[in-house]
Parts: sequence; C-alpha cells; structure tokens
Amino acid sequence: MGNKDTSFPKIKRIRIGEKSFDFSVPKIMGILNLTPDSFYDGGKYRHEVQWVSQAGKMIEEGADIIDLGAASTRPGAKRVTEEQEMKRLLPPLKRLISEFPEAVFSIDTYHADVARQCVEEGAHMINDISGGNFDKKMFPTIAALKVPYVLMHIHGTPENMQNNPLSENITSIVRAFFAEKILALQSLGVEDIILDPGFGFGKTLESNYELLAGMASTRIDSLPLLAGVSRKSMINKVLSTTPTEALNGTSVVNTLALLNGANLLRVHDVKEAREAIEVVYYYRNISLFPK
Repeated sequence: MGNKDTSFPKIKRIRIGEKSFDFSVPKIMGILNLTPDSFYDGGKYRHEVQWVSQAGKMIEEGADIIDLGAASTRPGAKRVTEEQEMKRLLPPLKRLISEFPEAVFSIDTYHADVARQCVEEGAHMINDISGGNFDKKMFPTIAALKVPYVLMHIHGTPENMQNNPLSENITSIVRAFFAEKILALQSLGVEDIILDPGFGFGKTLESNYELLAGMASTRIDSLPLLAGVSRKSMINKVLSTTPTEALNGTSVVNTLALLNGANLLRVHDVKEAREAIEVVYYYRNISLFPK
C-alpha cells in the first residue's frame, strides 16, 4: 500500500474554553434539545433528571462538546422570543456546568443577547444556524465575547426554507457565503470559526448530497467543517424511514461526511458517531500500521 500518510488533513486548532481542539482527528458534538417540538427528540429533555442523564451519557460515550438548543429549527418552525429561549436554556446550562465542570458546552442560538447571557453564565461557544443573518448584533457580540463560533449556511428561515430550496451550484454558493462571512468576522478579530454547510437548511434532497460529496471544496483557511446530518430528512427520504428509524442511515451519511472532509459530527447518537470516526481513521491510516 506504500507509505503515504492518508490520515485526516491538518486543520486549524480551535481553543474552546480551556481546551485546544485538534480537529485533524474529528470530534463529536452531542445534541441536547431543550425544546418541546424538535423534529426527532422534542420534549424528551424537559426536566432536570433528563438533562443530566442525557448529557452524562453523551460525555461518557465520547462527546467532545454538548450543544444545548432551546429553539427548534426544523422546517416550518416559528421563531421563539429571546425571553422564552432563555427560560428554557439557563436552568439546564447552570445545572450541567455544575454537574460536569470539565465539559465543553455550546449554545445553539441565533439571538446575540441569548449568546451573551449564556457565555456570561459559563457556556464556551456559540452555534448559529443563521450565519449572523437573523441578528446583526451577533458578529460584534461574538467578537466581544471572544468565543468560538459555528458559522452555518442557511437559505431562508426555518419557517420558509423549504418553500424554494436551493437546487443548483450548491457548493459554490456555500463557499461564497463562507468567504463573505469569514471576512466580516475576521475584520472584527474573530479567528476561531467552525464552518457548517447547513445540510437540510433550504436545500433540495439532491443538493444536500451534492454538498456532501463536495464538502471539502467549501473549506476556507483550513477551518474545521461540521456535518449536521443526524436523523434528517436527507436520510429518511432516501430510505423511506422516520427520524426514529434513521440511526443506521445516519451512521452511513456520517461516514461519507468524514471521508469528504468533516471534522466535527453534530449528532444525537454519540456512541455510533465515535465508532464511525474510529473506523474511518483506521481505514485512512491502514498503510501506516505494522503488518
């Protein structure tokens, strides 16, 4: 097989809280939805014992980051107020930081004031599905907070994004979006950026898979790429499954994402994502192992 190193390419390190993350070996972001209406697990984690149990399970199974979300962004979801979002977020965030002081917590929000309050309470990074488009204060807020930022591409809003989804030139559209937004963030001094192409957010089924195949071409400046495909309709429409039945399909698509450049998997199922990373790592490095 030769001696060529086929391991994951060198990717920019990102400091999150007190930890420096080397994304050259992919990491896992575990999803903890605190909403009553998320497309897969809405309403499952509404009480303290449920928050703590699920976060602990994900950390034990190998999650590097726990992503807390309190506003559903499924297709057709209506925006919630900042007050409602904070009411759902703050008690779990405070409790989980107390229970798991070594863990890294991300906040999934498109509201700048929510981002600020959560970071002030101890959250370590912000995951914004809008790429700064829903709240013009977001980029200056991230710069002032000095925390890492997940920059995601979306076409439209959750409420209307599937009314007229993008169907052509998807990789070039996403790359151009990233280039513009990265320049704006860097002009404010923000350097720790993770790129999320936004699978399912205003894309057709075909364009989602085109984006998956061309994921590496959307990368800019060696920044880490996040793949968020867990149990989504891009899997269910192909397999005629429901989100509840989509674990195997999710593992397959996560594996494709890793082979196509993903450095961070955002998932509901941490154990299976960890196994996908380990198998792909072995596959890509088999020529380096002694026989």
